[in-house]
Amino acid sequence: MSIYDYTVKDTEGNDVSLSDYEGNVLLIVNSATECGFTPQYNELADIYDEFKNDGFVILDFPCNQFGNQAPGTGEEIKKACRLKFLVEYPIFEKINVNGSDEDPLFTYLKSEKSFEGFDSDHELAGVIEDVVSKIDPDYMNNSDIKWNFTKFLVDREGNVVERFEPTKDLGIVKEKIRELL
Repeated sequence: MSIYDYTVKDTEGNDVSLSDYEGNVLLIVNSATECGFTPQYNELADIYDEFKNDGFVILDFPCNQFGNQAPGTGEEIKKACRLKFLVEYPIFEKINVNGSDEDPLFTYLKSEKSFEGFDSDHELAGVIEDVVSKIDPDYMNNSDIKWNFTKFLVDREGNVVERFEPTKDLGIVKEKIRELL
């Protein structure tokens, strides 16, 4: 399987083949509009604006599995992101990223890049580790998505090359994107 073999739903319920993005560098993120990491929307919008003409696309998948922090429909979330955060990149239908009804795309992404830990330098690292450890005491030993704003970087050939937890400095993410472009 390749990332280009997956089909996802847009906020109108239409099928979108990820092969439509073949040849681009992709940053795939699970997001939430009411999370402590939500300010990352602004930084992601800036990164997208800087690199969108160079073959870079962010694919945003809202997810309500972490603290019910993505309320509303996919279309409502998309409208809020467009208005509040000026997000222009594609926002897809709300999905689950873990569990028996997780989206197959995220099953694939997690199989390609597992969890390696939170960035302890981030101001929310201790908080997120505390919350996640109460939900899953064995969280360090599985590939599940731990929280909102986990990101996967995919190169132009469709290879999943990096996984960034929500605590990873977006300046580092930006540099990794620049390297692939």
